[in-house]
Formats: sequence, structure tokens, C-alpha cells
Amino acid sequence: MHRPPPDDFSLKETSPHLGGGKVTGDKLTSTYDLVEQMQYLYVRVVKAKDLPSKDVTGSCDPYVEVKLGNYKGTTPHFEKKTNPEWNRVFAFSKDRMQASMLEVIVKDKDFVKDDYIGRVVFDLNEVPKRVPPDSPLAPQWYRLEDRKGDKVKGGELMLAVWMGTQADEAFPDAWHSDAAAVSGSDGLANMRSKVYLSPKLWYLRVNVIEAQDLQPTDRGRYPEVFVKAILGNQALRTRISQIKSINPMWNEDLMFVASEPFEEPLILSVEDRVGNNKDEVLGRCAIPLQYVDRRFDHKIMNSRWFNLEKHIVVDGEQKKKEIKFASRIHLRICLEGGYHVLDESTHYSSDLRPTEKRLWKSSIGVLELGILNAQGLLPMKTKDGRGTTDAYCVAKYGQKWVRTRTIIDSSTPKWNEQYTWEVYDPCTVITIGVFDNCHLHGGDKAGGATKDSRIGKVRIRLSTLETDRVYTHSYPLLVLHPTGVKKMGEIHLAVRFTCSSLLNMMHMYSQPLLPKMHYLHPLTVNQLDSLRHQATQIVSMRLSRAEPPLRKEVVEYMLDVGSHMWSMRRSKANFFRIMGVLGGLIAVGKWFDQICNWKNSITTVLIHILFFILVMYPELILPTIFLYLFLIGVWYFRWRPRHPPHMDTRLSHADSAHPDELDEEFDTFPTSRPSDVVRMRYDRLRSIAGRIQTVVGDLATQGERLQSLLSWRDPRATALFVLFCLVAAIVLYVTPFQVVALLTGFYVLRHPRFRHKLPSVPLNFFRRLPARTDCML
Repeated sequence: MHRPPPDDFSLKETSPHLGGGKVTGDKLTSTYDLVEQMQYLYVRVVKAKDLPSKDVTGSCDPYVEVKLGNYKGTTPHFEKKTNPEWNRVFAFSKDRMQASMLEVIVKDKDFVKDDYIGRVVFDLNEVPKRVPPDSPLAPQWYRLEDRKGDKVKGGELMLAVWMGTQADEAFPDAWHSDAAAVSGSDGLANMRSKVYLSPKLWYLRVNVIEAQDLQPTDRGRYPEVFVKAILGNQALRTRISQIKSINPMWNEDLMFVASEPFEEPLILSVEDRVGNNKDEVLGRCAIPLQYVDRRFDHKIMNSRWFNLEKHIVVDGEQKKKEIKFASRIHLRICLEGGYHVLDESTHYSSDLRPTEKRLWKSSIGVLELGILNAQGLLPMKTKDGRGTTDAYCVAKYGQKWVRTRTIIDSSTPKWNEQYTWEVYDPCTVITIGVFDNCHLHGGDKAGGATKDSRIGKVRIRLSTLETDRVYTHSYPLLVLHPTGVKKMGEIHLAVRFTCSSLLNMMHMYSQPLLPKMHYLHPLTVNQLDSLRHQATQIVSMRLSRAEPPLRKEVVEYMLDVGSHMWSMRRSKANFFRIMGVLGGLIAVGKWFDQICNWKNSITTVLIHILFFILVMYPELILPTIFLYLFLIGVWYFRWRPRHPPHMDTRLSHADSAHPDELDEEFDTFPTSRPSDVVRMRYDRLRSIAGRIQTVVGDLATQGERLQSLLSWRDPRATALFVLFCLVAAIVLYVTPFQVVALLTGFYVLRHPRFRHKLPSVPLNFFRRLPARTDCML
């Protein structure tokens, strides 16, 4: 497999012309100071009045055409209306202007040929400039004129025309000249930049305690009763009650994820296992979540009894059975506001606050992101026989998602959009993803099969950024494909993390990462995995219902859904990460071994002297260690990282992964590969797992040998160790500690001529101790 040179995947620092060049020290001061200014010609078409008509009825179907060179934008047309109101804004990029005159033409819609009503012409040299925070330009009435320049009788058009930047309030909802090739309101809506908010998520805890007076159909048997709880697409059930009677008990917790507004009730059904795969519903109740108590700490909530309604099936329809004596279920139910609902990968969390807003702490700063442009994007689809890319960016931090506008048919799109987030914890990550928009040319009509393609993703951890510094870098967009790692292009970003209170930010480093409820009443690993899956599904479903939708495939890619699946590549990468961490300890061990073997006599003598001083003056041991660590930290300050960390293909083993390992990683779950391939992979997995099993067994053996020192499993070994402990206690009692420490240290550092190649006596004794391997099958 071809391995690209490492430089292709490197991070590059850049020097863009930000904020119009208004730089003061390290801070930039202008409206959009983290992006390059882009000039636009804005045309606001408000309304018209007294439009003339050639129709005998005196009415027309007017619409407006805004024309600048080869670019043309149109408003919707109104039927039979002489005083229409459009209130539409058109934006033309100054970089692509090929004319000096702007024409705003009013036409009458016709089935054969649209009739010309009149126009207003502007000289671009006379158009005023407007920069926020200036107030919007007031629209004016303009008399329409014909093609010869003569005034039309009675027709007037209200317009506002100005030159501005992307900081203008009209920019997000304007029709852009870049979108001239996109037709239809749906296509235009899918192009615009928008801000989205994740729904407010809660953990719903349902403590199922007991039920009373159940009425099973078969009175001659002991009922095997369990409770099934359903909330939306989530379904959980308790175990079968150990008390097999009409008054069963469970005392079992069920956890769900609920989102505001609470549209669906919690439905509980008590069911009796009457046979294999056959359950009988003994009663059901629905609980609206709007009336459920909310808990912010670990205090015990009051329990309540709920009546169970008996349902019967009549002619295929469920009907409620009216009975005078109802069964009941005893519940303790609450919405947990003290937890943070995890919807992201725990390694890349952008928000760690609890659900309840009253538990939030004050913000510690502001994160500003400038999405400048991209370079060298690969073609993602084919249109008219050629490769093309319609790229847009999505950035996610906290509950706020942002989406840039889509740049049509460009491998070097320029967005220059700036966004801001409040920061509550520096140990969080912002994620920026780049996607290809596949819903501009009728993609939505393909039965929902069309999906926006992933181009790449960038993560930036805020704690790795210096405060008040503007980082401008070009990040490679790396995606792992079944054929290997691939660079899809580069994205150019500007990032600034501004701290409002240095003291508050430093205090955050002493606080728990998650809210205290995660530590007082922790959830199990299996619960967290299940709840995170439910949370991501709720978020993706809610954002896909926005207009324009932030689609499911985009949300799942940003939230790293599926990242927990096993892969050979990740396993190898994590193993070498562990070896990298242990590398420092191994290096220290090798250095100490060289000292003991007198490889460098001068160094060994100096270590003897230092050891003698520290033993004679033990109060210097801790100050010496911390002073040494301080000097190392100061020494490394010169080589501190100056760039944000970025995805490392070598660390991920993405550049050296075997093709079959990549194919296995991209396989579906459950597998869709042929049986012989699955058999080969299973055998390989057994081989690797066998090695891991051996290592784990060796570690367990060493621990069990330590336990057997005093367990009398080997009576002779334990007797020897107990006798040795008695002698050692007497000797250490009468001998000063410094003497013992000096003798031990000098013995360890003795010259090689006094050493034996055979293992030492303590090591031989330890290796002879019994372990529980003899009891293994």
C-alpha cells in the first residue's frame, strides 16, 4: 500500500489577513476579527405598488429579477396582485462581479413569455457602504423606467442597495450569487448558514418497587411477573419478581434519556410470563413527564402509587376494561437534574455541565472560531460528467451547533464565518467537521437514501491553547477509508480562547470533571453506554427536524457514534501508546542498571555520594525530588508546543494498517463478510487474545504469590517467611535506619565483580511460591 509522505498530514501555521488588517498587538479589533473580510453587494427588494398591467382585468403576476452581469436572482411571483410585498435580500460577491451596473427588473409572469414591466438601474460606483454596528440602510421608493430609460406610468419599487461584508445581519438569509445554479426553495434552504441548539436532555430514573392486587387470568398458578417500561424508542424491563404472587416486589432502577419538551409519556406495563415467548399484560399506566418531580441532588424522592388499567382485546382493538377494584404499582420516579447527560464520546466532550441550569457555575471565558476556507478538497460526486464538491462546515461545542453556508462546486471554498461560544471548562474539545452537501439538486427526492458525504474532521482541546492568542493554522482533513488513510484536503481555521477570570479557570483544575452526582450515585458502564446511545439518537432526530435539517449522518459523525467498536488497528495503537508511556520508566530502569554495573564510574560515584547525603539527611529527600521536577519543567519550557495538537496518523497506525484490518474495521455489525474471511479473522483474534490471556495470567500469578506468603498454602515457605519477618523486626529495631538504608543501597550499587549471574535468593524464594494456576481447568 502506498504510504504518503508525513508532510502531507502535518499542521501548517498561516498568516491570513484577518479583520481587514486592523491589528493591535496580539489582539485583532474589528467586527469579524478572526476571518478575512469579504465584500458583498446587497439588494433588498421590499415591495412594489401601482404596477401597470397589460391584462384586461388590470392585474398582473409580478416578480422581480435582480441582474448583475451573468448572475441573476429572482423573487417568487404573486398572482393577480399590483401591490406585492417580497422582502427578499440578494447578495453578490464582489470578487465575482463582472459588470458596473445593477439592474432590478420587474416582470409579469406568463405561460408563454414573461412581460417586461419596468426596471431600476444602479451604478455600482454610487452604491453606499455599510458596516455593522451601523443601522440597516432604509429602503426607498424608486420609479420604474422602461428599456429606453423613460419613466413608467404609475409603477414604483421599494429597494435598498448597499455594499457590506459577511458581518451584515442580512447575510445568513440572503440569496447568494454562489447559489445561482441551485433551484427551488428547498435547495436554497439547504445552503444557508444556521445555528442549532441541542435539546435539553434529562436522565429519567424509574425505581420500580412493588405491585399490589394483580389479577392474572390463570388463578391456579404462581405468576411470573415483570415490568416493562417504554419511553419513545427506549424500552427496558425489570427481572422477573422473586416473589411469585399477586403482590410481587422488584426494587429495581430503570434509567432513560428524556428531552424537553416532553412530548411522549412514560408507559409502564405489568406483564406475566405465561409461557415461552408469551406474556400476558396484567395492567398498564401512562405517566406524563411534565408532572414528574425533578431532583438536583442525592436526596431520596417520595414514592407514589399508580393505578393500573386493565386492557382487553376486542376484535383486534385494545379497549380499557372498567373494573371497580384496580391493581396498583408502587414507583419512585424523578428527572435527574444533577447529572450531565453524556451524548458525546467521553474523550472528546465539549460540555460537562449538569442538566439543571441552577447548578451551573459561571463561565470562565469565550471561545471564538473563524472558519476561513478550505484548500484542495477532493471531488465527492459527479455532475455533468465531472467531479464536484459542494462543501459546508459544522462546528459543535456545548449545546450550540453551527453550520456554514454551502459553497457550490468549489475545491477551494471560502466561508469566512465567525462564531462564539461561552466556555465553562477548559478541559473540553471543539469539533469541526467538513461535509459535501448532497441535497441541493433533488437529493431529498431520492427517498431519503442520499446522505451528505464526510470530508474530514478536526478536534481542538481548549486546554492546549494559550489564552488571548490567535491561532491560525491549516489542518489536514484525514479520513480512514477501507483502502487506507486519505487526505481529503485542508481546512483553514482561526481560533482564540479568551479567559475572563484566570483565578476561576485555575480553580477548575481542582474540581471534579463531571457533576458530583456521577460520583455520589455512579451509573454502571453498561448503563452509560446504553444511555449515550439513546442520547445521540434523540439529538440526531431532533436536529434532523430543524429547517434546514442537520442530518443524522452529520450529527452521528460529529458525536463519534460507533467509535467504541473493536478494531485491530486501534488495539495496536493503544498497545504502543501504553509502551510509550512506560518508555520513560524503562529508560530510568536502564539508566539505573548502568549505574549498578559501573558503566560510567564517575556517575556511579556521584550517585553514591548523593545517596549517602539523602540517607544521612532524609529530610532532604522530598525537597530534592520536587526541586528536580521543577528544574525539568523549567528546562522543557523552551520546547513547549506552539501549535494545537492534531490527528497523528502514525500514532493511530492509520498509515501502516493492513488492508484486511481496515476491511474488518469497516465491516458491519453483525458481520456481512463471507464465512471463510470471518473464520480467518476469528483465528487471528484467538491468537492475539491468547497472548493477552498469557500476560494477564502472569500478572495474576505474581499477585497470588504475594498473597501466598502468609496464607500457609506452602507451609514451609510461609514458615520461612514468618521466621524471616521475626528476625528482621529484631534487627531493624536495634539497628539505626540510616545504617540499614546505607548497607542496602551500597549492596544494590555494588561493583560487577561482586555480582553473580544467577538470580538472587529473594527472587528464587518468590518464584517458588505457589499460585492458583494449579486450580485452573
